[in-house]
Amino acid sequence: MIAAIVVAEVAFWVLLVGGLAVRYLVKAQRLSSVILAGVPLVDLGLVILVAVDVVRGAPPTAAHALASMYLGFTVAFGHSIIRRADAWFRYRFADGPRPSKPVKGSKEYNQSLWAEWFRLLFAAIIAAACLLVMIALQGWFVPSSVGQAFGHPYWAALVILAIVVVAWFFFGPGSTKSGDSNRDREDRSGYDSSTR
Repeated sequence: MIAAIVVAEVAFWVLLVGGLAVRYLVKAQRLSSVILAGVPLVDLGLVILVAVDVVRGAPPTAAHALASMYLGFTVAFGHSIIRRADAWFRYRFADGPRPSKPVKGSKEYNQSLWAEWFRLLFAAIIAAACLLVMIALQGWFVPSSVGQAFGHPYWAALVILAIVVVAWFFFGPGSTKSGDSNRDREDRSGYDSSTR
């Protein structure tokens, strides 16, 4: 199963970089769209592989749990990764605008932190759903203690997901202040309003 995850990760990047290279270097827009359409098929193949393995009675392993989390993160963050990579390819090879990041502390920056956290939450929900289904297929049970939860790979993964979501919130959007209007204007205009 670990090998399947590695293959899925390699396939994701090969299809992504290959599709964008075809789009901007070969100028084959239609072929590029076909290649990029194969990216979600990688996730589908991993889901089928895990499902078949579990239905056949494979014992719970950390690899199965990792596959569920990998699936959640690629589904939730995949489109964002593709969009950012596309922007960089457009900038480097098609005279597009240089991708920019919002100024730290600005309203746009805070909004980006919230957007990333909601993607993480979506990823956790997808992964948790897969893990709960696998728990049900293995014979449903609820651990009576944290120690017992960490002794089972699926429940341990659920606990880790919850910790990551909460920690990401407190160190991300939960730690920001309201956007500074002066910084927002700087970010849009490109100069410091205090120098006028």
